[in-house]
Amino acid sequence: MQPESAYDDQYGQRPRRLELVWVGKEDRRRPEPRILIENTALSVGVSDRPENRLVHGDNLLALKALESEFTGKVKCCFIDPPYNTGSAFAHYDDGLEHSIWLGLMRDRLEIIRRLLADDGSLWISIDDNEAHYLKVLCDEIFGRRNFVANVVWQKRTSPDARLRLGGAHDHILVFAKDMARLQLRSVQLSRKQLKGYRNVDGDPRGDWASSDYSAQGYRPNQMYEIRTPGGAVHRPAPGTCWKNTEAVFQQLVADNRIYFGKDGRGVPRRKTFLAEREGVSAWSWWDNGEAGHNQEAKKESIALFGADKAFATPKPERLIKRVLDIATGAGDLVLDSFAGSGTTGAVAHKMGRRWIMVEIGDHAHTHIIPRLAQVIDGTDGGGITDAVGWHGGGGYRYYELAPSLIETDAHGRGVVSRTYGRDSLIEAVCKLEGFAYAPSDTVYWQHGRSTERDFVYVVPRFMVAEELALLSEDVGTGRSLLVMCRAFRGNPASFPNLTVRKIPNHFIEQFDWGQRDYRLNVGEAPAGGTRLPPRGGQT
Repeated sequence: MQPESAYDDQYGQRPRRLELVWVGKEDRRRPEPRILIENTALSVGVSDRPENRLVHGDNLLALKALESEFTGKVKCCFIDPPYNTGSAFAHYDDGLEHSIWLGLMRDRLEIIRRLLADDGSLWISIDDNEAHYLKVLCDEIFGRRNFVANVVWQKRTSPDARLRLGGAHDHILVFAKDMARLQLRSVQLSRKQLKGYRNVDGDPRGDWASSDYSAQGYRPNQMYEIRTPGGAVHRPAPGTCWKNTEAVFQQLVADNRIYFGKDGRGVPRRKTFLAEREGVSAWSWWDNGEAGHNQEAKKESIALFGADKAFATPKPERLIKRVLDIATGAGDLVLDSFAGSGTTGAVAHKMGRRWIMVEIGDHAHTHIIPRLAQVIDGTDGGGITDAVGWHGGGGYRYYELAPSLIETDAHGRGVVSRTYGRDSLIEAVCKLEGFAYAPSDTVYWQHGRSTERDFVYVVPRFMVAEELALLSEDVGTGRSLLVMCRAFRGNPASFPNLTVRKIPNHFIEQFDWGQRDYRLNVGEAPAGGTRLPPRGGQT
């Protein structure tokens, strides 16, 4: 980290701030907002849960494709990105040069932030190799005030005997979209915590656990003497006081909420009944007894896919369940743009959450689809299935990214791809221009809208002045229309309710066209994509 360079006062000093600096940080990728094409042959039970989506393709392009529809709608994003350890994984190129890795994450995190709801949160699983750099990067993107916690997850069950000081944990960095609006939920009591609830005094309200009735500090009205039913006398220990005033204490005694031990002479402890507990507040230390561990995750993967096809770096279902228990409620939307073997989607599905997963690798088909099939038909008996009482059901839609809208012709010019028909071109132009794709059945020139008065009309051909005049008359006053056409004749300024632009000239300089994969390997330039020259030298 280093401060921005600051000039002397005589040159006009700029505000100083701390930021993370890396080679190529100024190089910004310009992903094309592609449309998503559903493969209905691979979609399953969509009438039961049409919101669930599995997107097969590069995750930067997929996030950009999702942005127009889902901005501000994702309650929780959990991602488990490549850790940049230099290891050779079967399913990931997990050895990106440090600066390139940071650029890769920056581009994706900026879009993820826009996708999050105002009360949403991001949870990133990462290890020591990049955790601390990633924290500073997230501080820049989300704002340091929106940092929630660094959860330490105990991923192992025993030390690694090969190392003098072996790593026992991974980090889960948690950031809020807006800390002022974030509301995290309590978690269920663990088996270990439940064992602490008993009913040793036969209280009709059932099992209870006791807690220390003293508090740190000195408060004069909480320094009274307590005489127990067995005749013992207790005063607060040095440096402490009782938790409540004497009047409140007597009310608790009358309600049988104070326990003095079996002989009635013990130091008072307050009773908390299991029936009254909705959960406990989570903290940033998650031991493997509560959140699972690597060995557990590996066994789950082997049970699902077999030993030969088990995923190399899975996360246990209990870990994801704990995240979603804290960050979401029933029906909330969960996003995982590094889906891997599909653990996040499978857990979200079992917990009654909506979900979107993005995965570029072949294991979208070899792992995720077969896994979801078992979840939906109720044959997945592992992971959290029993804990949440899952018996199957639901469905999802399967999408691929559309090809790039613009391709290069034989003369080196940027032209609309021949793979685009009329309807797909209209949808693509709506997405590029920020309009909701909403063709009207009755109004020929309404292909999309941005407000109740602003519309877009896509005409994949040449338009003459007479057509523009008739169109302007049909649109009328009080409404505006963006007209996107191949070319036109006439003066658009003559029609104040029309804005006329050419396809594809208007888009040429805006995005990286023809890019299929934004995964970056060591040695590649930080920026990717093909930047086509303007057709006919115009923009």
